[in-house]
Amino acid sequence: MSYTLLGIADHRALGGSMRVVVTKPAALRAATAAVQQVVDAIDLAASRFRADSELSRINASPDRVTKVSPLLAQAIDTALRGAKVSGGAVDPTIGSAIKLAGYDSDFAEVPKDGVHLHLVEQRVPGWRALEFDRFSRTVLLPRGVQLDLGATAKALASDLAAKAASEAIGGAGVLVSLGGDIAVAGRPPSEGWSIQVSDDSGAPIDDSQETVAITSGGIATSSTTVRRWTRGGVVLHHIIDPETGLPANSCWRVATVVAATCVDANIASTAAIVMGRSAVSWLEAHRLPARLVDLEGNVHRVAGWPQPGLRLANSNLAPTVF
Repeated sequence: MSYTLLGIADHRALGGSMRVVVTKPAALRAATAAVQQVVDAIDLAASRFRADSELSRINASPDRVTKVSPLLAQAIDTALRGAKVSGGAVDPTIGSAIKLAGYDSDFAEVPKDGVHLHLVEQRVPGWRALEFDRFSRTVLLPRGVQLDLGATAKALASDLAAKAASEAIGGAGVLVSLGGDIAVAGRPPSEGWSIQVSDDSGAPIDDSQETVAITSGGIATSSTTVRRWTRGGVVLHHIIDPETGLPANSCWRVATVVAATCVDANIASTAAIVMGRSAVSWLEAHRLPARLVDLEGNVHRVAGWPQPGLRLANSNLAPTVF
């Protein structure tokens, strides 16, 4: 098999890594510029770490109807859809809970260790508490509710950026990875996009690691082993269980999912961590190929995720209700 010559650019964005890969190396600069434009727009609209973002202004103005930009409206609509299809496992009203757990600034600035936190189990307000009209693009956030769009906004940025970049370079193939949330668009390499599967999206390429190839859609990994910190000897992480308002106490340490879009893959991978054992039947019901790693390191392949050596996971398998 002949392999496509690729152009690759690595940068930092949205508090993590950003990789742009193209099948047309001469167009790498143009593709990267298109990706950066989308990323900058998402950051300004939906970041909870920027005081000047639209999201921060909404969180600071409860009980007030606010009209938002088309991009933030899309991000909020995406987050609410994620909550609905996951049965509330992925919920954008975790903002206060994740701050109380210690993730109150860009992750690079979160201290790795610190004093004990007194965390109380309490369900988050819930996505139905948010009043949002997608047609008028208006939002009303009740007092006491804080939005965090982290579970879906980065994946949405990957989907939008890959599409924009491919269009900017005449439909050539583009892969965009934002902290491991990966979307592809345009004409793929003949051998597909080969993606290493690991706990940490920043891990170096290693031929001994498992890979999977996709030709369209997206792939996302959620993990309790990467974005984590310690408070008073207790290890905490960034995936909040909406039922408890605390970092999810899951049987899975890593969940990787392939779907028709990066957003759907991210919703499903995050939901899998929160759902625990029941994620297996949920993923199978929605025909979402997934690779789940339990706390002992055992790998569970679900809904058609291939065995090592059978590198193709079918990213055209659209979920049944998404």
